[in-house]
Amino acid sequence: MEPADFEALPEEDKHRMSTMIDQLQVRDSLKMYNSLVERCFCHCVESFRRKTLDKQEETCVRRCAEKYLKHSMRVSMRFAELNQGSPTPD
Repeated sequence: MEPADFEALPEEDKHRMSTMIDQLQVRDSLKMYNSLVERCFCHCVESFRRKTLDKQEETCVRRCAEKYLKHSMRVSMRFAELNQGSPTPD
């Protein structure tokens, strides 16, 4: 749907579409967060010796999360690129 098509919609439909888009964005954000937590936890935490993570596990989780978020941002940039049809500088 083109932006001009959205503007042509009645106000009730605009509101409904905006609400739906917001819900989809929240759902996608939660999926990404859950995937990040599961992946990094399974990769970094090896046992349940204590209530807190040891230094090695904490470092692993931090690095894993940083890599995951950088990758997700890069993929989002590429999708935006493809959507617009113009490359971005690397």
